[in-house]
Amino acid sequence: MNYSQTLDFLFTSLPAFETKGASAYKPGLERIAAFCKAMGNPQRNFFTIHVAGTNGKGSVSHLLASVLQQAGYRTGLYTSPHLLDFRERIRVDGEMIPKQKVVNFVDKYHDKMVEAGLSFFEMTTAMAFDYFAQSDVEVAVIETGLGGRLDATNIIVPVLSIVTNVGLEHTDLLGDTLQKIAAEKGGIIKKSIPVVVGEEDVRYNAVFEQLAAANKSKVIYAQREVLCEEQTHDAESGRQHFRLRRVRDGRVFDLELDLAGDYQRQNIITATAAIDFLHEETPLTISRRAFIAGVHDAAANTSLLGRWQKLADSPLTVCDTGHNAHGLARVAEQLKKTPYNKLYCVIGFVRDKDLAHILPLLPHDAHYFFTQAQTSRALPADELAAKAAIYGLQGEAVASVAEAIRRARELAGPDDMIFIGGSTYVVAEAPLSE
Repeated sequence: MNYSQTLDFLFTSLPAFETKGASAYKPGLERIAAFCKAMGNPQRNFFTIHVAGTNGKGSVSHLLASVLQQAGYRTGLYTSPHLLDFRERIRVDGEMIPKQKVVNFVDKYHDKMVEAGLSFFEMTTAMAFDYFAQSDVEVAVIETGLGGRLDATNIIVPVLSIVTNVGLEHTDLLGDTLQKIAAEKGGIIKKSIPVVVGEEDVRYNAVFEQLAAANKSKVIYAQREVLCEEQTHDAESGRQHFRLRRVRDGRVFDLELDLAGDYQRQNIITATAAIDFLHEETPLTISRRAFIAGVHDAAANTSLLGRWQKLADSPLTVCDTGHNAHGLARVAEQLKKTPYNKLYCVIGFVRDKDLAHILPLLPHDAHYFFTQAQTSRALPADELAAKAAIYGLQGEAVASVAEAIRRARELAGPDDMIFIGGSTYVVAEAPLSE
């Protein structure tokens, strides 16, 4: 098979959450564990850091990978979903897995994957582990796909586990309370392996503490280890400045980050607490210089896209991949703080999204272009417009993302703002690389 045929096999022959939704979710570790064992357990050939959470796990994973690269380690990074290219999911030192490596893996294991009944995510996870081992990776940052306890990535034994935060998401699969979801995400806690909790909350702290106690593991609350004393944003460069103070000794870190979005405040605290632990308590050595440089160029080093990403200046055009109530609440707060004359929003969602908890969060003073991405999971634009009207959101239904963005640009003046989001699929169809 060539690369195009290989991708077609992966997305159509194996169950993929991206295309089929919850019906593609195959919980349990038996299949992936058996398959990786048959490959020689490549995931045991390098140190790993395991990252779960409702929001922020992508940003935290990219931050950690960038810092580890700057520290001189050959670094693997496994994340999902991708925006523009399947290969974004699997990177070594910031470079995507080559197309031929994807083809070679599928050619070699095609029959075994079909026989084992692997899901798309299980296959992709195995491919990442295999490629990292082939590439002599020394440490890999592994982001969970969905949940944690039964996620395919959970066959690793990391040097550190991280849960960024917990919000209501995928309640049909993970549970209908914060405590149940925390238990699923906390399922990545391993025996005697500490866990960093990015955002503590009295509603779920006890869940992590009980899981950690059962595993004789330590809980590290990032907010108790690192304080953010200052956060400023340079609108022209898009960079943010943070002044962080390490609680245990009062040491101050002045950092610049090439990512916008106020919500990066918590991500940088989480990443800093994790990096401090890795340096102090594991075989990994991370200098202050590597830490500062890795944060400074986090997006550039790892090609992170879609996090409050500015696409144009006039009118100001921004996209963001926040797609659940927890994430979109933060996006809505950011929109409130952003100066503009009039706001135009290009918004789309997938069919199974709980819009009753999302639509009330969105600004009422905007003109909306309700649209649908080119995926079978997309909620039709006219249905979204009808649902949104119930919550006082006004605008027009537009059949495609490209047409919706074109319409927004037609109407928006130089002092207006265009926001593109709601779904990762919608952001993926925006002009991210212009």
